[in-house]
Amino acid sequence: MRITGGSYRGRTIACPKGIIRPAMDRMRESLFSILGDITGYSFLDLFSGSGCVGIEAASRGAEPVVLVEKDSQKKPVILKNISFVEEEISLKMMSAEKYMMICQRKFDLVYMDPPFPMEGKIKLIEQASKAGILEDEGIMMIHYPSEERWPEKVGDFTVFDKRTYGRSILLFFRY
Repeated sequence: MRITGGSYRGRTIACPKGIIRPAMDRMRESLFSILGDITGYSFLDLFSGSGCVGIEAASRGAEPVVLVEKDSQKKPVILKNISFVEEEISLKMMSAEKYMMICQRKFDLVYMDPPFPMEGKIKLIEQASKAGILEDEGIMMIHYPSEERWPEKVGDFTVFDKRTYGRSILLFFRY
């Protein structure tokens, strides 16, 4: 995998062993094109896998960036991947659900890419809404399989954009 834009464009990112579905280059490029200039925005990458989306955010000026991943076997690869990043970036080894319960800050941008077979994705968005991890003008995003059906409103969030990439969808929410 490669970083598609920003100051680290072209850098290669390692993919951890095990079950992982890295975000496609095309989808990541589109995601950050939709977001526009994110310089100085805080970015939370839940279910970070390899850390690629968070690194992409840092490459495009987001800071701080927080990566959350519960699979401890991915930690060495994620740490190696983020070792060259000069922006403030940190890794939290815990479940997304736990991180949202203990999080003491709000983020401008929150990206979720849970495993496609995972149940309860809508509940994750509801939990994020209740936890208040998103700034008032922030954007919450989730990547999920196209077979799933989602409501236009989840918790205090409303869908404002939807993009399809092959067999996956990227939803954008705001308060």
